[in-house]
Amino acid sequence: MLAIVRFVNRQRTVLPDFPPTVPPFERRVVMISERLLYGLMFALPLVGWGMLSAGHYPIVLAGSLRLPPILPHSLPLYAFLRSAHTALAYLFFAVILAHLSGVLLHTIVLRDRLLLRMVPWRPKDP
Repeated sequence: MLAIVRFVNRQRTVLPDFPPTVPPFERRVVMISERLLYGLMFALPLVGWGMLSAGHYPIVLAGSLRLPPILPHSLPLYAFLRSAHTALAYLFFAVILAHLSGVLLHTIVLRDRLLLRMVPWRPKDP
């Protein structure tokens, strides 16, 4: 649910332009990594839900509130989805680290105020 709220908020928000110090290649990398992050935010829970369904595990949200199974019970499918879930989780972590590294590079080393493009408040221009 949080991924959906975040995605809708991102679609309705107009971001400021990149600073002039960000070359076109980096802009493309940022846009691709953002799309990958959103894709993984949606894919990982669905793959996990399918994995647990295939393993015939109950998916308890809270108390007696449970999610219904979305896939039939199948141990080979469970094993495949478990490996896929692990690989996607590592990819998600790697993309987060790469994204964070780029932000830190621009904030600490280049000092081009790129971080201000991502914060929810709009600071005054210096």
